Amino acid sequence: MPFTLPELPYPKEALEPHLTAKTFEFHHGKHHNAYVTNLNNMIPGTEYETMSLEDIIKKTAGDATKAGFFNNAAQIWNHTFYWNCMTPNGGGEPTGKLMDKINEDFGDFGKFKDAFKQAGVTQFGSGWAWLVAENGKLKVTKTLNADLPMVHGQTPLLTMDVWEHAYYIDFQNRRPDYAQTFIDKLINWEFVSKNFEAAM
Repeated sequence: MPFTLPELPYPKEALEPHLTAKTFEFHHGKHHNAYVTNLNNMIPGTEYETMSLEDIIKKTAGDATKAGFFNNAAQIWNHTFYWNCMTPNGGGEPTGKLMDKINEDFGDFGKFKDAFKQAGVTQFGSGWAWLVAENGKLKVTKTLNADLPMVHGQTPLLTMDVWEHAYYIDFQNRRPDYAQTFIDKLINWEFVSKNFEAAM
């Protein structure tokens, strides 16, 4: 069964003025779609043909000879997760148990925001900033290229794409401004809270 490009969870213009429809035309319509096309072209006749995306990722992680399978499968997963991490009129603060846990593990919400932004801004080259759950604790981490928490024993709760194509149309080389906008205006805390409840 071929993989398909998932629909965005909102219209492509819904996050304007922060991220424009043009960004989504390229980022979702071309970049994300290319990973789907590439993986579908690679898997026929292989052991991965009937596997789920997650199983392909776990089966190929860390194997340099399977890097093409891993990179395309992981990037399909990462992008699908990322779209859901944003929402129109997003940002603000989480509530309830998630906010309590952020305060417990980071000191306060401001310290979490600083750590998450720092992870995104300091990721050299292409990659992702993450809020993850690991061994009952929340932590901020970052990954290079297509790498993702599920292959490191972590449960992803939130991600921010810091590949250049995620923000260059709207922010040019101003990655810190993109990261601040993502945190203040775009995060879908309801989605993050559901991930947190499932993980904990």
